[in-house]
Amino acid sequence: MSEDTPQEPKKKQKSKRPWYAKLFLLLWIGLFIGVLSIALIFTAAAKGWAGFEELPPFQQLENPESELASEIYSSDGKLLGKFFRTNRTNAEYEELPEHLLKALISTEDRRYLKHSGIDFWALPRMVWKTVLRRDRSGGGGSTISQQLALNLFNQRASGVKDRIKQKLQEWILATQLERQYTKKEIITMYLNTVPFSHNAHGIKAAAKTYFNKQPSQLNVQEGATLVGMLKASTYYNPKRNPKQSKERRNTVINQMVKYGGYSQAQADSVKQLEIELEFNPSDHDRGLATYFREYLRAQLRKEWAPKNKKVDGTIYDVERDGLRIYTTIDSRMQQYAEEAVATHMKHLQGQFFKDWKHKDPWYDDDKLIPRAMKRSERWRAMSASGKSESEIKKAFDKEVPMKLFSWEGEVDTVLSPLDSLKYVKYFLNTGFLALDPHSGDVKAWVGGINYSHFKYDNVRPTSKRQVGSTFKPFVYTVAMQSGHSMCEKVENIKVCFERGEHGASDRWCPDNAGGGSLEGKSITLKKGLANSVNRITASLLKDFGPSPVIELVRNMGIESHIEPVPSICLGSADISVYEMVGSYGTFANEGVFSMPNFIDRIEDKNGQVIYQPVVKQTQVLNPHTAYTMLQLLQGVTNQGTGIRLRTRYKFEGEISGKTGTTNDHSDGWYIGIVPHLVAGAWVGGDEKGVHFPGLAHGSGSNMALPIWAEFMQRVYRDSSLEYDSLAAFDRPSGASSIVIDCDKHAIQEEELEVPESPFIDAEPKEYEFGDEFN
Repeated sequence: MSEDTPQEPKKKQKSKRPWYAKLFLLLWIGLFIGVLSIALIFTAAAKGWAGFEELPPFQQLENPESELASEIYSSDGKLLGKFFRTNRTNAEYEELPEHLLKALISTEDRRYLKHSGIDFWALPRMVWKTVLRRDRSGGGGSTISQQLALNLFNQRASGVKDRIKQKLQEWILATQLERQYTKKEIITMYLNTVPFSHNAHGIKAAAKTYFNKQPSQLNVQEGATLVGMLKASTYYNPKRNPKQSKERRNTVINQMVKYGGYSQAQADSVKQLEIELEFNPSDHDRGLATYFREYLRAQLRKEWAPKNKKVDGTIYDVERDGLRIYTTIDSRMQQYAEEAVATHMKHLQGQFFKDWKHKDPWYDDDKLIPRAMKRSERWRAMSASGKSESEIKKAFDKEVPMKLFSWEGEVDTVLSPLDSLKYVKYFLNTGFLALDPHSGDVKAWVGGINYSHFKYDNVRPTSKRQVGSTFKPFVYTVAMQSGHSMCEKVENIKVCFERGEHGASDRWCPDNAGGGSLEGKSITLKKGLANSVNRITASLLKDFGPSPVIELVRNMGIESHIEPVPSICLGSADISVYEMVGSYGTFANEGVFSMPNFIDRIEDKNGQVIYQPVVKQTQVLNPHTAYTMLQLLQGVTNQGTGIRLRTRYKFEGEISGKTGTTNDHSDGWYIGIVPHLVAGAWVGGDEKGVHFPGLAHGSGSNMALPIWAEFMQRVYRDSSLEYDSLAAFDRPSGASSIVIDCDKHAIQEEELEVPESPFIDAEPKEYEFGDEFN
């Protein structure tokens, strides 16, 4: 081959990439795919895609829906109770003591102030404890922000796969929370959402339930106890498991030494202390004003909520919307009222048992117990389930475990339902109400002897009992308006209403109870009312009939049905304690009737006033007439059926009032008025057939008056209430001509003969001449 022959070009050799370059590329590709996968997973978790649960809105923590208990406050700022399905009330950060916050952070999330929602140093521990071991208690790598986020889910996932999904969503929510809220806000929201057993949700409810304190009042050991419960609220419950709770509390305190700046000396001292509970679970059967609170709940649901809607048009839920209901109840006066009821009713029940020790009170009514059986919940429930009458009666004879009320404390026993029914029927019950006659504000409300065992409220407007002689002042009021004078004398003779006269269905001739009526003697109207003389009241009504009396009491707030018949003059009508006490307030308020009111204002959960009632007042009587009635009713205290207020209870100030007793002593009443306060009590059995055998113990002056006296003694002793025991009623201007003392105005009254009293330990003048009207 010649040199000129062209040669084929040499093939260009491919340059080989170094192995590490390929590896670097693969790493980048893997990293990209990994980051993209993680991003897709987190996006799916955030959007609720690919099998993830839809992410709950974290704003729900700040504005929880249907989760806040409504609180009821007294006029002097005391918490009376709550309405709730979930007992939770939010606390503010400023209410949380520093030691409580340190205990929480030291135990649950010691790097809380440094991380942004996720503590990456704790993730390995979290994977081991929370995911693999399925430990659902606090800690384990979950930060406080994550635990708060977890509280947003309706339920915690159980399987490993689902728990991993939920954990990813917790991280997302936790970081969102950290961006949206400050650390102070997050830790406050967390403490407001965690459960503490006994239906206490949040730190405020827990502090009240276990220690009867506000969060700010908790000491170190109490705060540590509550923080310790977060790990397992049942197992470390100080009420149920005090030993385990103390051990857990001490663990929390040790954590405070390590991470919270608490000294070892302080810790050693505190750890020796036993847990001292003041257990106060939020239970509607407990606490002050239980009857009132239940009536308030019913009224808010039935009357207030439908008429006072939210801005969006929906109706307030009294048990879920976190309302703050400020009432007119004074916690001190409510306490005194409940003490007065307990003191007297315990004594009265002893008298009742003694009087009937040889036979049942219903011995002359063999249908009373069978009737009560058929009205019982047990009978209705068994009948509704298809049981025959014979099967139900057989069940009533079978002994079962039960708890019964006694004045010595609740009794655990085994008894047949029939015997328990008889036992319960033996108890006398009561209703007591006190209010300010000027404003109508209710100050105390006691609907019965024990709400837990006797749910029926004897104060509320629908609870009506025959009023007896407490109705007589209304007849006298019409007489005073008609021109009669309190010093006017009326013959004490029998008065008859012929058939058809003033609505009488038959000829009716009421007489005085107990005999000794002093036929033909003349007595003043003042003495006639003081001693509750039936004939005098009937004589007055005969002049003008029942219609003006009914019209009067309607204007004085009594809405109960009253038959327009002559017997109303002696109290044949059934009227509630609520109505009677409210109407008597008219006498003490210069003739102005103030509608009883028990709500001062209502605020929403944000503290905005959403309701404030307007006081309803009506001028019913001339102020002179009202003052005259106060003077007439003072005669009851000074020389009549209420004289034991002077002789036994030693009251010295002006007291206007009236006792009342109905047929067979079934109902005993007393309504008393002092300057700036009116209060009344009813006492009787659940059935009219349950009553004292005679007036010795069955009069209103013995059954009901002592409750009023016990209450007022306590009220006067409390100087903070500012009721003057020696105060006099204000005389209206221009009333100087009103005759107060008939004797001083030369009107000679013959002494009213009082029949020899069969009473035991009772003053003769307490005998109630007018308290039986047939």
